[in-house]
Amino acid sequence: MNNIKVLEGSEAVAWAVKACRPHVISSFPISPQTHIVEALARMVANGELNAEYIRVESEFSAASVLAGAAAAGSRSYTASSSQGLLLMSEVLYASAGMRLPFVITGVNRSISAPINIQVDHQDTMSLRDAGLIQFYVESCQEAYDLHLAAFKIAEDPNIMLPVMVCMDGWVLTHSYERVEFVDQEAVDIFLPPFKPEHYLDPKNPKTWGSYAESDVMMEFKYAIHKAMTEGKPLIKEILNEVSELTGRDNNGFIEAYRTDGADVILVAMGSVAGTIKDAVDDLRNTGKNVGLVKIRCYRPFPYEEIWEAVKDANVLGVMDANISMGSEGAVGLDLKAKMISKPEAPMVIDFIAGLGGREINSKTIAKLVDRAEQVYSSGIVMPEADWVDLNASILP
Repeated sequence: MNNIKVLEGSEAVAWAVKACRPHVISSFPISPQTHIVEALARMVANGELNAEYIRVESEFSAASVLAGAAAAGSRSYTASSSQGLLLMSEVLYASAGMRLPFVITGVNRSISAPINIQVDHQDTMSLRDAGLIQFYVESCQEAYDLHLAAFKIAEDPNIMLPVMVCMDGWVLTHSYERVEFVDQEAVDIFLPPFKPEHYLDPKNPKTWGSYAESDVMMEFKYAIHKAMTEGKPLIKEILNEVSELTGRDNNGFIEAYRTDGADVILVAMGSVAGTIKDAVDDLRNTGKNVGLVKIRCYRPFPYEEIWEAVKDANVLGVMDANISMGSEGAVGLDLKAKMISKPEAPMVIDFIAGLGGREINSKTIAKLVDRAEQVYSSGIVMPEADWVDLNASILP
């Protein structure tokens, strides 16, 4: 019997982490992720969760604690945001290279300067090359479900990589939603205790992260890439297990929403997907053939699944809440790089939208669809990204 509660998104994540029985939790507060580690601190203090809760002096230390704990064979967890995730970046690259499995909740928040605490995806997307598996969630319920999957994915002997579950700050972490929990007994069956094949043991000494010359460095990097790409079937299998556990259909790398027969398909990640679905329904009622592909798993990149959903469309409007400075949005770049091998592929237009929490509503979506149709009709391929709702009057 599953339990239903109405609670804050941060607390839903904390309950999911608690159900996974981590041995070590490291904590450094940074908005808007603080409520997650606060809730876990209460659980530990109240004796509800048997874990070593470590308060550290920085996010660099928080990631270092996870690396050490994972190397010692402990199930480990933390959460961070924005500048904090960037401060962790050195340790995260190293942890992936040492194949240390742990879970991080990446609560999305814009990166300074100027200082902005609202949501976009620049922080977690800046870590896309670090070797972390990345998921992006639309709702608090999806955040709960994917945290259950994250530990099992990270700890699979054929993967052994950090997993980051990314959720939009404030929009999800501080909103209240109806969330259905899985009973602890069922979680324990789904996620048995972590038993790594390799771990630090004085009786059997091993080395992690030792010096590597050019004769082996490339092979180490390839091994991470291979774990992600060849690990796709394992990730899908685990997502399917979570779907069976919860009774909810959230087991795909993507969600294709009303894409059958769609001429224009929008591509997006995160909580904005809910707004886009409403807008798609409204636009369909006006006769426009519009659909949505929500990317749930960004790394490894699910190109095959996206292709099956979009191959019959005329144009893709990619909504990137990030920008690779001097180029385009990261998702748009990924899709264009993959689509170039398909002569019959839809046109891809990259839209930079929602940076720093800039509002995206149904009118914004309708405008994007009109723009995509206009560009497609012109037959002119856009060489650069289209910045949505840019205020020219305040540009330098």
